[in-house]
Amino acid sequence: MQASRYFYGHILGLHELTGEEVPATLVELVNVGKITNFVTPDGTILDLFGEPELFPPDPDPSKSFTRAYHLAFDIEAELFDQAVSALRENNLVIAHGPVTRSTGRGVYFYDPDGFMIEIRCAPH
Repeated sequence: MQASRYFYGHILGLHELTGEEVPATLVELVNVGKITNFVTPDGTILDLFGEPELFPPDPDPSKSFTRAYHLAFDIEAELFDQAVSALRENNLVIAHGPVTRSTGRGVYFYDPDGFMIEIRCAPH
């Protein structure tokens, strides 16, 4: 959970909810370290649930341990190159990209638990 909190809060720059910001229904779980909550710039809440009783994911992140394939964040096109630079500065392995398509640009990488994350933007 600590690695994920650092990744989503410091590397991706999402705001971690603390204190009075934590939804009342989740306060107890947050207090015992089983969940942490982040808010995206558009107000979407991202809940991360820890499951310490599970075996760790495969060291090869391409061998997914979940049915979900990836989580995508849309950002402004002007911020895309800066986001890719931040990934590289934090020594994150880029799984694919950056790519340019008719629908925009994207880059794929893994969070600390091996879950694929995409940062994408609309075409300029």
